[in-house]
Amino acid sequence: MSETTGASYASAGVDIEAGDRAVELMKEWVKKTQRPEVTGLGGLGGFAGLFDASALKRYERPVLASATDGVGTKVDLARKMGVYDTIGHDLVGMVVDDLVVCGAEPLFMTDYICVGKVHPERVAAIVKGIAEGCVLAGCALVGGETAEHPGLLGEDDFDVAGAGTGVVEYDRLLGADRIRKGDAVIAMASSGLHSNGYSLVRHVVFDRAGWSLDREVEEFGRTLGEELLEPTKIYSLDCLALTRTAEVHAFSHITGGGLANNLARVIPDGLHATVDRSTWTPGAVFDLVGKAGQVERLELEKTLNMGVGMMAVVPEESVNVTLETLADRGVEAWVAGEITERGDHATGATLTGTYSN
Repeated sequence: MSETTGASYASAGVDIEAGDRAVELMKEWVKKTQRPEVTGLGGLGGFAGLFDASALKRYERPVLASATDGVGTKVDLARKMGVYDTIGHDLVGMVVDDLVVCGAEPLFMTDYICVGKVHPERVAAIVKGIAEGCVLAGCALVGGETAEHPGLLGEDDFDVAGAGTGVVEYDRLLGADRIRKGDAVIAMASSGLHSNGYSLVRHVVFDRAGWSLDREVEEFGRTLGEELLEPTKIYSLDCLALTRTAEVHAFSHITGGGLANNLARVIPDGLHATVDRSTWTPGAVFDLVGKAGQVERLELEKTLNMGVGMMAVVPEESVNVTLETLADRGVEAWVAGEITERGDHATGATLTGTYSN
């Protein structure tokens, strides 16, 4: 009688040993993100990430904030270039800078990495980037999940997502209710495209213009691929520092939907934010996308951050200390607009003027 071999997880395409190897490679990076509230509580590989909530006793009325996000189709560029560590910075930035908008300090994150096939070194590189991003954000990476989906994803395909939790004192919550007529709008420079609009960018640059990732672009001083993979700037510690030195009424994280739409989300009924384009010059990558795809300016502005990754709304008397604090922290910032009465404006924020050359 011939011997037959039954079905197994491995024969279905899932490599448990590779997953275990990936976890081992991750551990040194995750350890670098530890905060006092997680030290000595479990470790990577447990069923749940742990955080010592007694740390919240210092708050009178702690309010927890939660955010979940991914990095969209930017992961496809990382895959094509074989660069996996920077995408983690993008993930952290997208999550923690949503938390800090309400004034919350990011406490911890978890991640979810979905792959067609586990390549341990590749997964570890992704987690390395997430861990480095968490260090920049001041939060702990307390756990996550790596899922292998053979048959649904190609062997080189992957996606990442993450969730974060933060805390803010109730009476220090930031938002629309604090904004007043006469407040100034402070813009903080982005590091590039960040992690939004890549479906448009990929269509324009690759499908319409026919450019390749290894094309050297004089305006960038590097290849197209290197420019497009520039990591998202993480603003959380800068914003938190600002709340300690200046009166801040609101932040707005400029992500999908563009500058005006995201700023409008924190503007109360009856007031309006006007942002003057002439106060800054968008980076070369924004001009390239517009020209390569013949994309109208308004369409670009509805999709891309146009060189501004975060905005703060502060009272006029806090403008100088705001700019000084951000400059001391190496953040390029400037007064970009003001808060006025809504009047005939249909939306909460508009852009005026022409970008500076």
